[in-house]
Amino acid sequence: MNITDLVTKNARSNPYNIAFVEVRPVSKIRKEISWAFFNERTNRIANALIAQKITKGQKVALLGRNSINWLEAFFGIMKTGAWVIPLNFRFTKEDIRYCAAIGEPSFFIFDKEYTEMINGTKPELPTVKHFICIGSPSSADAEGFESLISESSTEPAEVEISDEDECALYFTSGTTGPPKAVLHAHRGLMVAAITEATNQRWTNRDSLLMMPPLYHLAIGHLLGALIVGGKSVLLTEQIKPQYVFETVSNEQISMVFLLVPWALDILEALNKGEIRIKDYDLSCWHLMHMGAQPVPPSLVKRWKDYFPNMAYNNTYGLSESGGPGVVYLGMENERKIGAIGKPGLIWDVRIVDEVGKDIPVGQVGEIIAKGSGVMKGYYKNPEATSKTVRKGWLYTGDLAKMDEEGFIYIVDRKKDLVISGGENIYPVEIEAVIQKHSKVRDVAVIGLPDQRLGEAVAAIIEPVPGEVLTTEEMIAFCEENLPRYKRPRHIIFGQVPRSATGKIQKPKLRDAYAKRNIDT
Repeated sequence: MNITDLVTKNARSNPYNIAFVEVRPVSKIRKEISWAFFNERTNRIANALIAQKITKGQKVALLGRNSINWLEAFFGIMKTGAWVIPLNFRFTKEDIRYCAAIGEPSFFIFDKEYTEMINGTKPELPTVKHFICIGSPSSADAEGFESLISESSTEPAEVEISDEDECALYFTSGTTGPPKAVLHAHRGLMVAAITEATNQRWTNRDSLLMMPPLYHLAIGHLLGALIVGGKSVLLTEQIKPQYVFETVSNEQISMVFLLVPWALDILEALNKGEIRIKDYDLSCWHLMHMGAQPVPPSLVKRWKDYFPNMAYNNTYGLSESGGPGVVYLGMENERKIGAIGKPGLIWDVRIVDEVGKDIPVGQVGEIIAKGSGVMKGYYKNPEATSKTVRKGWLYTGDLAKMDEEGFIYIVDRKKDLVISGGENIYPVEIEAVIQKHSKVRDVAVIGLPDQRLGEAVAAIIEPVPGEVLTTEEMIAFCEENLPRYKRPRHIIFGQVPRSATGKIQKPKLRDAYAKRNIDT
């Protein structure tokens, strides 16, 4: 069974159940679609593309914000046997050219709002023969999405697809360097669906509030709902605490995945009285889970102060593993908050040294993972693939340690390690301490060049809006809570940039502050 077969199965088993809801709170728009109608629409798209001479193994770029139309295109493309190339809707023209040069798509499907950018980029997309606009096309050589599929058949496309057939080319977030093209087969997405449904104990009576961008492999959360026939609600346009609570209440959401910035925003709004729990019906909401970046334990504890009876879970994964689920905490293990957990259902995980040997409990090494969700490779980059996947093991680049019970704790990204005066310093550990300060909204710790020490620890701190936080106050806090060698030598107040998936963009910070003369 491939990932698109799940759509067909749900349409057959529960045809009238709602599959997806799209909520646009600013525009006051709400759309929904049943499994039966969603299956028909994806069949129409597949047959329309086949009529346009798309063949198995060709590629289709997909650019747009989270929407039901985006999901229709995503699954419709894969039903043809072609590869879908989901693109970040924040991409510039240069980014699109870069990705298209690697992926070489034959078709390009895009939301109407990106028409001007696509029109300006067309001359530099030589492999694209067909442009398809979701919405009324504003270009003579782009076909309208609805007109394309209106006359096509609702019957399944006659294409044989196996688990090992390639289906998706994802570009990494690029937080540690230029984006790499990660190639996945249907089995990789199926593994993401299985692990997510198992880790979060999904049933078809559950519903998910899906806010992370679908172009990223955070789509694995949605695939967990897909495999059991549950409902996914797409909150788009703006993600504000009020809209999150309204949507949970109105749609009776049972599970919400939050990135660190969104959880911080909600806690801030609750602290200030901008939203009140009693004003919403949140009785259905039984699980809040997080991932995509290290989660400060202090944040989870603050969350539990407001929601003591709500279950919490944490998941760990990466683009190269097909998304979330490689490691998960487990709702029964809240006593271990701070850990990312233990290996998922069909994964094995080890902590190893520089030569790939297992290291003793409590020592820091690199996480490597093995499972059917491992990527087929970095597309057109065999050298990078051979460095990352060795004898079936995926070398993640994440540093971690394991305790006596087998729980894994993320320490940091290998590339973010700070070596100061010969000491290995892990920024995530320092960030977790600074995050406990009541006036700190967000923090990023990096290493800056230092003539004497090699690197010096710098903390970029984003205060809680409206709070006054001084350098002296932070120095005193760090002296009280951190050993001397870990204390930041530079305290910088500024915004902490995060990607759409919540990851701190540390290369940007290093570029911004390494060249500045900072008074030590």
